[in-house]
Amino acid sequence: MTSILESTNSSPKVLVIFAHPEPQNSTANQVMLKKIQSLDNVTLRDLYALYPDFFIDVKAEHQLLLEHDVIVLQHPLYMYSCPSLLKEWIDRVLGKGFAFGDDCALEGKYWRSVITTGGKESAFSQSGYNKYPLEQILQPFELTAALCKMQWMEPLVLYWSRRVGDMERYQHAELYRQWLMHPFDESLMMSTLKSTEVEHGDD
Repeated sequence: MTSILESTNSSPKVLVIFAHPEPQNSTANQVMLKKIQSLDNVTLRDLYALYPDFFIDVKAEHQLLLEHDVIVLQHPLYMYSCPSLLKEWIDRVLGKGFAFGDDCALEGKYWRSVITTGGKESAFSQSGYNKYPLEQILQPFELTAALCKMQWMEPLVLYWSRRVGDMERYQHAELYRQWLMHPFDESLMMSTLKSTEVEHGDD
């Protein structure tokens, strides 16, 4: 099977599924969204704006997934998972018969979780109050991607996101923007990973 990376010379089409029940109170996510909303290769879906009643248009979501190469789930970490509407989206949209089972319509596409946390990085360790590193907490998402035969990409994380300085928040958003324009550029992947290692800074 020819990979998306091998088969296209233009910027891959990216679908960003954003979920935050109170987006106006999320400084970090607002900066990130402002940075990416003008990108030609990116389609942004704000789930809480689109589906305030939680009735998801599954057919429309399926069509969008089929039209894009990279799927980004952008959300704050809520109770070691995601906001409830995003969980509803995953359960309804990535259903058997479409995303897994007899048909795997998303096979070969890429999944990246873009996360903001209220805790600093050291809290996500055996010695921290969360007991586990974030990559273990996010394993249900990684397993879902594997079930759908999608390619899992290392999550992009902004730890302690309310308390980082404005400059670091801006730099993180700019790295996110650069990565979305070139999602298979390994140097950009490394840059975004390094940026999360600076422990300063809840959302």
